[in-house]
Amino acid sequence: MKTIDSIPTSKIQRASKLVSTGAKVGVNYIKYYGDKMINPQVDAKNRLNENNANDIYDGLKQLKGSALKVAQMLSMEKSILPQAYVEKFSLAQFSVPPLSPPLVLKTFKTYFGKSPQELFDTFNATSVNAASIGQVHVAEKNGKKLAVKIQYPGVAESISSDLAMVKPIAMSMFNIKGKDSDKYFKEVENKLIEETNYTIELNQSKEIVAACAHIPNLLFPNYYENWSSERIITMDYMEGEHLSEFVTHNTDQEKSNKLGQALWDFYMYQIHKLKKVHADPHPGNFLISEKAQLIALDFGCIKTIPDDFYNPYFELAKPENINNKSYFVSKLHELEILRNDDSEEELAFFTQMFFEMLSLFTKPFHEESFDFSDANFFRKIAELGERYSKSTELRKMNGNRGSKHFIYINRTFFGLYNLMFDLKSQNIKINNYIHL
Repeated sequence: MKTIDSIPTSKIQRASKLVSTGAKVGVNYIKYYGDKMINPQVDAKNRLNENNANDIYDGLKQLKGSALKVAQMLSMEKSILPQAYVEKFSLAQFSVPPLSPPLVLKTFKTYFGKSPQELFDTFNATSVNAASIGQVHVAEKNGKKLAVKIQYPGVAESISSDLAMVKPIAMSMFNIKGKDSDKYFKEVENKLIEETNYTIELNQSKEIVAACAHIPNLLFPNYYENWSSERIITMDYMEGEHLSEFVTHNTDQEKSNKLGQALWDFYMYQIHKLKKVHADPHPGNFLISEKAQLIALDFGCIKTIPDDFYNPYFELAKPENINNKSYFVSKLHELEILRNDDSEEELAFFTQMFFEMLSLFTKPFHEESFDFSDANFFRKIAELGERYSKSTELRKMNGNRGSKHFIYINRTFFGLYNLMFDLKSQNIKINNYIHL
């Protein structure tokens, strides 16, 4: 893969890159309208989506940082984005152009005050994995193989300006209106600021590892403070296959079930016992060992779940509460889904919408064990999401609703469900975490 010798770091440089990307998108729309007029039989809309997805992703991968991270988050919203965007943006999870070796060495010395050769016995300046915020290099020290994650230059300093540039697009895409919409963007901004502070990540990693090390069939790397800093983090190099690669060839149902149970237990234990969760469950953060154990990586994005959100959220996972109309409506108000300034039409619409969504989405919690290979279950989720994403009635209403905590908790569950379906895990004991 081609490497990058520089990254735009100033506001002007980054804004200019987005403006040039926007110009390309504009040209794509001109071609789209031309195609529709000249040859109505051609599938112009799909071609437009593919061209736009390519151009937007190509622009974001040069910028890296928050803009690319938002693309990664959007790639998990399969029911909102056209397929072309989902496929392209999902590359942001573990496949973006890395920094060139000279820029890596320069960046490392800027961050640490020493060159990597002064710290490690060996250090490979060619990246083995590049993502949205940083890239990973292999090093050795005293015979131990290490993974050294180095943050891209300028990423931490450009979070606020990057989000300000993508905010209008996100508001349009999710139909967000109103003066209090900033709470959602501030939630994302605060999490991204945390993710770019590798000292916080190192402490979070050690805390999660210590709390979850007893869960069967789950492995973690050790982390090393002496070789870490605010922009560099060093851990054990873990040998394994990316989960996304493993699922393409695995035919062993027993392995699927074993890995799925480990993954499910890991998440339920964090959510219900620790009240904080690894809120970035995409395939690039999990490896599969030779012994079919799950290896969890990258704890930069940890979401703490406050009780005033946790309690009503999980009360609505119980079928008796979903089907109790007055209780259900009261919890929707607690979760800020229903608003005091809603019209009668909005109250009726969103009550029905969330009744449908929660009745379906919480099905695994209504049973002792669940089959996550059930394509029919996931098809119904996709169909429901698609129906509401195309709803002209919904577009007329204020989409600015729901607690800010939904952003990362929903992201966690959508990501977890997708991983469980990718693994085709069956007979998963839903409340197994209680006995761990």
